[in-house]
Amino acid sequence: MTTYSLAGRWQADIGSGNYPINLPGTLDENGIGSPDQGLNQWHADLNPEAFKANEPILTRFTRKHTFEGEAKLTKKISFPNFSGKRLFLEAERARCLRLLIDGREIPHFTPPSVSTPQAFEVTGCLEGWHNLTLLSDNSYPSLPHDAIVYSSAATDETQTNWNGLLGYFRLREEEPVFLESIRAYPKSDKLTVCLTISADAPWEGEVSLTSEALAAPSSQKASGGAGFTELLFEALPLSPKAARWDEEEGNLHTLTVRLFNSEKTVTFGIRDFGSKDGRLALNGRVIFLRGEANCAVFPETGHPPMDKEEWLKILRVYQSYGVNCMRFHSHCPPEGAFEAADQLGMLMQPELSHWNPDDAFESDESFLYYQTELSAILKMLANHPSFVMLTFGNELQTHEKGLQRMEELLKAARRTDPTRLYANASNPFYGSRGFDPNSDFYTATNHFKAALRGIFAGMKGYINESYPSAARNFDQTMKEIRQKFSKPVFGFEVGQFQVLPDFDELEDFHGVCEPVNYQKIQERVAEKGLLPAWKRYVEATGELSRIGYREEVEAVLRTKEMSGLSLLGLQDFPGQGTALVGMLNAHLQPKPFPFAQPKAFQAFFRSQLPLALLPRYTYENTETLSAEIKIANYGKTALRGPLCCRLSGPDFAAEQQLGERNCPAGALTHAGYLNLPLTAVQKPSRLTLTLTIGSLSNQYPIWVYPPVVPACPEKVYETVHWDEKAKAALLAGKVIYLSPPSTEEALPRSIQAQFTTDFWSVGTFSRQSGAMGQLIDEKHPIFKAFPTEFHTNWQWWPMASRRAVILPKAYQTIITEMDSYAYLRPMMQLMEFRCCGGRVLFSSMDLASLQQYPEGRALQAAIYQYMDSEHFQPVQEMPEEVLKTLVR
Repeated sequence: MTTYSLAGRWQADIGSGNYPINLPGTLDENGIGSPDQGLNQWHADLNPEAFKANEPILTRFTRKHTFEGEAKLTKKISFPNFSGKRLFLEAERARCLRLLIDGREIPHFTPPSVSTPQAFEVTGCLEGWHNLTLLSDNSYPSLPHDAIVYSSAATDETQTNWNGLLGYFRLREEEPVFLESIRAYPKSDKLTVCLTISADAPWEGEVSLTSEALAAPSSQKASGGAGFTELLFEALPLSPKAARWDEEEGNLHTLTVRLFNSEKTVTFGIRDFGSKDGRLALNGRVIFLRGEANCAVFPETGHPPMDKEEWLKILRVYQSYGVNCMRFHSHCPPEGAFEAADQLGMLMQPELSHWNPDDAFESDESFLYYQTELSAILKMLANHPSFVMLTFGNELQTHEKGLQRMEELLKAARRTDPTRLYANASNPFYGSRGFDPNSDFYTATNHFKAALRGIFAGMKGYINESYPSAARNFDQTMKEIRQKFSKPVFGFEVGQFQVLPDFDELEDFHGVCEPVNYQKIQERVAEKGLLPAWKRYVEATGELSRIGYREEVEAVLRTKEMSGLSLLGLQDFPGQGTALVGMLNAHLQPKPFPFAQPKAFQAFFRSQLPLALLPRYTYENTETLSAEIKIANYGKTALRGPLCCRLSGPDFAAEQQLGERNCPAGALTHAGYLNLPLTAVQKPSRLTLTLTIGSLSNQYPIWVYPPVVPACPEKVYETVHWDEKAKAALLAGKVIYLSPPSTEEALPRSIQAQFTTDFWSVGTFSRQSGAMGQLIDEKHPIFKAFPTEFHTNWQWWPMASRRAVILPKAYQTIITEMDSYAYLRPMMQLMEFRCCGGRVLFSSMDLASLQQYPEGRALQAAIYQYMDSEHFQPVQEMPEEVLKTLVR
């Protein structure tokens, strides 16, 4: 095979004149198009009235240039005589593409899709000078426009609906009879090879196969007519010495096929991917899926990179965080991504370019197109061992006709390639219909009303609604599912904990997108006077986000029947209201804070982990720390070694040896019980519980307090109201502890807070208050008897779930409730000030109603102790008129 590049300077006509354009490339990259008006499909559906022309786009990145429609790409070219050869014009990736030579349209050689290369046979058409015209159309005529533009393949929320050509753009020279496709399908110790042979006339000859992975070469005589001929080599024995492809093991082999005087070589891997006892299994070994949803966020180009080397960099970043499977949300990346994944031993789960939450596959137009795209993807990716699963799109919903067509697509996929697993959708029907019995796996947020993750929109879910422990799992949901569905189940888009934006990233934008949404947030932060402290805000929300992600991951690890989870996500999502949920920024760089470092996330996002099923995180020193210990081992070999449990902190250390343990691979193993008395902890302490087995360890924070019965000091006047009695007490020389009920009635200028940060974004999910967790002045003397970090952690759960008071302006606070970037209201849960000549400590946490918790009692005692000390000397003033508006 010989190729000739068509890359270079072309002309582009989009109806407003001719522009020079470098191909391959997009109109955006060449500065061609109109200003971005922002009425994209996502927000047009949500609230079209809210968008006006020429206003800045605050919900996503702004494209510097945008165009939807047909672009005419032209060039006059001269080529030599290709006598005796067949010739094909190829574009590795395009939208809808048509080719005209001297005004005559050339049909596609194979059915086209937006996810796979497009080719036209131009044999005999290009000798001498000719006018080439490519009509590139990103309005998707005769295709399911809305479903494609809504998807990550073309949405302006992330990738952009670019127009142009990407990847290789070339002429390919072939023999009159040539191997158009070689597809290798390993299964157990056999290899089946499917060949597609293209001929311009009847032919006959011998076809031979050789590979170091085969036990012996193979050949057969074959013949065919003009057009395509399918040839099958079935169940060829593999060499027992042929290495298997596996997680983090890119063991690859070559297969050479010879036909007449030409030959072609492809690379493939030997692996079995399927299920074992209802769990995902690779090479017969149960694995734990640690997935990440890639939504095609590439702000510099507006499209994914096309080459293997760039994808090697990208996938290595994800691997450093513990990811072993990339889910491509409603899009399929270029083949270079799979070549990189093959080399690195990364699992890949692409999807069709399809997001239709209404009537998926109901129209004939939709069904016909997605049949074509499915077939094209399966053939393009056939030789990539990293490609293990595929779904027909994101969060698809449909009716009876669409369901029947989903079943037809599943059957077609299995006929084409039985070595992968398929499902009708990722999170089909948003979990409301439960599993699809015809699919090979089920990935969803829930099964009917039974949850498969810990947090949902509206701040629902056990992480915010139930007192914290390290023992929760999804066994009950899996019990319901297992009554009728024995196939693998894994969580969908788990996490979505928002982190406040780090504005240092603004310096990295040099490409096709303007981060106007980030810039406007930065302007508002500056207007509020928050810039000097902003990085502390970012870090506090990031630490809390990682705590939430860890709980989500370990809850699934504690669930014996689940096959893992797929996150959303490690990378910031710049659209859908600006959903900055990542440890990585939009440029796939770790955020420059300790919470975002790969080792911090990989500490729990891994295949092997000892787990303490703690009933809670807070204790009094009269208790014993007791918990069952389990070992999750989804590595490649059994895990053996002594199991040690160590509890340590300032002035305290205790240890329990549980002896030698043998934990088989592919299982969650009971490893004994932890029992450590806490009587030696003499003062309020934040301790660390460390579990160690072999080279593995896992750490948990534990808070221990001596028993206290909080008593208000005599000189402190405790009140739930600001009234004349409180004012009189101040004038009489007392100090005021103002602690009203944590209700909207008592605190009229307040919002309901919760333990976690916001879910995804308030731009998409408006039914959340915007509360982003606590920023705590951890060095304040009030915390001498209540150890804390500067951010919310588990010991704050009862208090973090109370209301936060909205202040009329920024005050110095002891506990700040951080706010969403959408509002940036100054808020507090604990602050001190002077009023009416006296001293006031104001709490919105209503600790009097939290005395059933050790942490509630300990914090209340710490507050009383502080107010009775010489340290209680607030400086800032709050006028009585202001205070009256905050408390009834």
